[in-house]
Amino acid sequence: MKRILTIVLFLSGLSGYAQQDILVSQYMFNHLLLNPAYAGSKEYMMATLLYRKQWVDFKGAPETQVASLHGPLGLTNFGWGVLLSHDKIAVTDRTDAYLNAAYHLKVGAKMKLSVGLRAGGGYYSYKNSDLKYWDTGDPAFAGDQVSKFLPNVGAGAYLYTEKFYAGLSVPTIISYDPSKSLSIDVNSGEVIPHQVRHYFGTVGVALPVHPDVVLRPSVLVKYVQNAPVEADFNLNVLLANTLWIGGSYRTGDSFVALLELQLSKKLRLGYSYDFTFTDIKDYSSGSHEIMIGYDFGYDIMKIKTPRYF
Repeated sequence: MKRILTIVLFLSGLSGYAQQDILVSQYMFNHLLLNPAYAGSKEYMMATLLYRKQWVDFKGAPETQVASLHGPLGLTNFGWGVLLSHDKIAVTDRTDAYLNAAYHLKVGAKMKLSVGLRAGGGYYSYKNSDLKYWDTGDPAFAGDQVSKFLPNVGAGAYLYTEKFYAGLSVPTIISYDPSKSLSIDVNSGEVIPHQVRHYFGTVGVALPVHPDVVLRPSVLVKYVQNAPVEADFNLNVLLANTLWIGGSYRTGDSFVALLELQLSKKLRLGYSYDFTFTDIKDYSSGSHEIMIGYDFGYDIMKIKTPRYF
């Protein structure tokens, strides 16, 4: 029986391995998800709510909610931010909370360099009551919920102008049991979160080709030790300073279609749909993601140029 449970948890662990650091399809509209140095990069505050339902129709597939708020600290060169996320995969559950801080320094007439840090942690848990099992006397199933809190820190750098950005980040620096593949030790019942270090590199540019048309190509590269390097190649088009239409190619995983509508100077609404081309496509109809953003604060109504990043 323990072998069967080990196989089940191993499969869910593989799914969790790819999901450890929150990664969503609309990250290019809120870089705070990946890089603490983005905090306070605008002259106003930015609030974002996001919901992602991955691999629809696939039982136990990841489901993610993210909330963030960040902005400048008064008229100083400092920025601050708060990031909350919740991720549920099969019988495992994870909630993260992080505080972000960044310092922005001018390195040219129109360019700034920001360095940022984040601190917080993740609360991991699983419930035996969510499992289907036959051996009720197995000590691995003793009790209902097992949980553990793991503190962590992250760091990043972000170079940017109004029409260009490049960033490097390690959102979670501390690794926990990186050699483990299970979420729970089947002998002791101990939760073993397998948090490993992720590295992200991003670059993007806004290219006005017409008064009502702006192209925004960007690339995200992801690296995890002992795993293939992955990359997202994105192209978004801004029409009439109101509507973003775009798409992404995620190597080895999926194609993404994306829309974002600027409902007002302050409010925006985004949606994306992932078309996976892995074997999961035979069991899932894709992944849905919706995002609501609200910008407010210092001189927001006086800003004439659109927010490209």
